[in-house]
Amino acid sequence: MIEKKTTFFSEGSRLQASIYYPDDLSQAGPHPALIVNSGYQGFNNFYPKMFAENLTKRGYICLGFDYRGMADSEGPKGTVLIEQQVEDVRNAITFMQAQDEVDNSRIGLIGWGMGAANVVLAGEKAKNVAGVAALNGFYDGERWLKSIHTYDEWTKILDEVQEDRTRRVLEGESKLADTFHHYPLDPATKDYVGKELEQVYGFGHPTRLQFTESIIDTKVERAVKYLSPTPLFIAHGENNTLHPFEEAASLYEAAESPKTLYTVKGRHNDFMYGDHPEFIEMCDRLQEFFDKAFATSATPSRITSA
Repeated sequence: MIEKKTTFFSEGSRLQASIYYPDDLSQAGPHPALIVNSGYQGFNNFYPKMFAENLTKRGYICLGFDYRGMADSEGPKGTVLIEQQVEDVRNAITFMQAQDEVDNSRIGLIGWGMGAANVVLAGEKAKNVAGVAALNGFYDGERWLKSIHTYDEWTKILDEVQEDRTRRVLEGESKLADTFHHYPLDPATKDYVGKELEQVYGFGHPTRLQFTESIIDTKVERAVKYLSPTPLFIAHGENNTLHPFEEAASLYEAAESPKTLYTVKGRHNDFMYGDHPEFIEMCDRLQEFFDKAFATSATPSRITSA
């Protein structure tokens, strides 16, 4: 895999990114491309790069980037808003459309964890992607957040969200809190995060409480029906206790576009290693999905310059 460091702007903020090319990319083009989007507290240097290492071997050009405010991307640190990350994804699409070697009609989106919600929302708004893959996500933020808290905890969260809204209006700034203050990790995910993610540059920065309100307002299932006729691929760990499998099943039921539901034999990220059989199998299914989606999309709209 060949990595080319680059940047693009998202609503005035310069985002750090990498374009990943297959080692044996042919001169004939243009080529299909996949934009791989990380989840909450995720960065290009981890999951997007991991997917790219596998998917470039299958002939795709891949793009990974750090969301606004993450790692060395510009933007206020600690501000994590799903609506802003959706804008970042849409601007990543525009950036890839401007690359000479990329076929505008064969651009796909992959989103992991919270990024799964981002790519469905971005794909519905953009209307210029050939396929969307949502992996291990949640698709009704309020429903999901309530499902992992007790009634007393949920009531306290709502009080804190309202207090923070008042603070933003009267004082101009949302309160910083622990990274996982309202986004508690299940034991298996917490163990994985401790072993694999905590050493990633930029990981674990405190997050403003406005993030919780952004989660509560996220209603992907209301938008997914408008994704049609763009094909949708949903993959989810059958034993996922961070984002329960019911989230994937509910999104699949709500979707009207051509849709696929693939069950992973695993939890949230216990299989997320480049050489893990379940990860490789999921990439096989992604290749099948995108090859079919790209085959039915429009003819190439960009040719490689001489």
